[in-house]
Amino acid sequence: MIAKTVMFHGWLHAFTPTQLKEGLIHSQFTVQDFDSQTPNSAPNSIQSPSSIMSLLTHLLACLFGMGSWVSINGLWVELPLLVPQIPEGWYLPSYLSVLIQMANIGPLFVTLMHRFRPGVLNESAVIYLIVAMGTVATFLLAFFWKETVVVAGFPRSVALLVLTFFLAAVDCTSSVTFLPFMMRLKPEYLTTYYIGEGVSGLLPALVALVQGVGVVHCINSTQSLNHSLNTSNSNAVTFDLQAQYQPANFSVEVFFFFLSAMMLVCLVAFLLLNYHPAVAREPPNGRYTNGVKAKSQSNRKWSEQKSMMEPFRPVQQKRRSSFGTGAYSWMQVVYIFVVLAWTNALTNTVLPSVQSYSCLPYGNNAYHLSATMAAVSNPLACFIAMFFPIRSLLLMGALTVVGSGVGAYIMFTAVLSPCPVLVHDVSGGVIIVLAWILFVLTLSYVKVIIGVILRDEGHSALVWCGAVVQLGSLLGAITMFPLVSVFNFFSSGDPCNTTCP
Repeated sequence: MIAKTVMFHGWLHAFTPTQLKEGLIHSQFTVQDFDSQTPNSAPNSIQSPSSIMSLLTHLLACLFGMGSWVSINGLWVELPLLVPQIPEGWYLPSYLSVLIQMANIGPLFVTLMHRFRPGVLNESAVIYLIVAMGTVATFLLAFFWKETVVVAGFPRSVALLVLTFFLAAVDCTSSVTFLPFMMRLKPEYLTTYYIGEGVSGLLPALVALVQGVGVVHCINSTQSLNHSLNTSNSNAVTFDLQAQYQPANFSVEVFFFFLSAMMLVCLVAFLLLNYHPAVAREPPNGRYTNGVKAKSQSNRKWSEQKSMMEPFRPVQQKRRSSFGTGAYSWMQVVYIFVVLAWTNALTNTVLPSVQSYSCLPYGNNAYHLSATMAAVSNPLACFIAMFFPIRSLLLMGALTVVGSGVGAYIMFTAVLSPCPVLVHDVSGGVIIVLAWILFVLTLSYVKVIIGVILRDEGHSALVWCGAVVQLGSLLGAITMFPLVSVFNFFSSGDPCNTTCP
């Protein structure tokens, strides 16, 4: 928020005009200090323009971040309705994983251009291009997702796979373009952007929940068997329960139109962040000039004017490395990026690929509740980071260890599927849901704090942040894809029939 100063007129009457004229008294307070230290509060009109500007920027930053992964996240949650109607069936998730990793050619190109031809690539133009491409691709999916083409004698969903590749390219490239763009705004809006990024997973999940995706009713198979066989032989009758998926409340086409509208909202938010005069931007001669901290800002006179996200920097600080502002040694920089790659590998690919294996043995309700609450935990962690932006590298490591330990328990239950620990106990379902909440909450907080730290190191640091995010996700996918899809290392549980000794 731009600091506004007001003169406390009550004190002025205690001094003579001569004293005032000679400049013996010069008391200025920020609006916040004035409100907290004086009984007479400033008029509301003084604060309202800045407050409106700040709220508008927070809202636009959130909507902008929401467009980062909303299309691919939406595609994943819609799989239960897609796979019964396409020839690929349940092989589609494996194809999607490969396409998403192939789409990393987008962030690779941007990162290489930034490294070898800095300043040549127009960042805003790239964002306009990828968001517009995402909007069009999701719109076209609504019309062509069921269309097939015969390839090598077999029908294939070519349109669905091609459009999915474009969506993946959009979302992957957003990691190395959206974050660096946030350098143009004040530091406190970076956390709001991360909240929007978390909402990009939560919102499609909630819409799919309303749609009725994956809702299962367990029916007694004996009823249909007696009716179909029309026999009185009771020995031929089985008493197993069958999982029957319920029809959706609205079609897949409507869901894709919704995703297209969300991408369009992201595009409009980006336009307003770029051009609306009420958006609170970083001053042209502020802290950052082409990713380098301006020296004048290290000598700020009034600590009250520092923003909530502003880190403490000593006035005279010796550069410890050539990375960013030099605040961290190369060992610390490597540590930060290793933690970043590790947390994104776990949260983006490794654990999500086994979520159904870890939860379905405890029942369909446990699976849906864990998926929904995990999606809620992501923006919740970002919201917490907005008020507690702790930059301690020690705390970052401790939270990473805690989150990784919880993730190890989740992986342990997935490996034991369909008969994990406490499979026939209610406490087993409660524990797995809480485990998913704690896992996402801790590691999402770590990712936000790393983003805040790298934001303070400049534009280039955020570009590398996005590149490492995609690298970690890629390594996680390469590790898990053969285990899940090739070697069938995991066995899925039945939400209605889980038979264990």
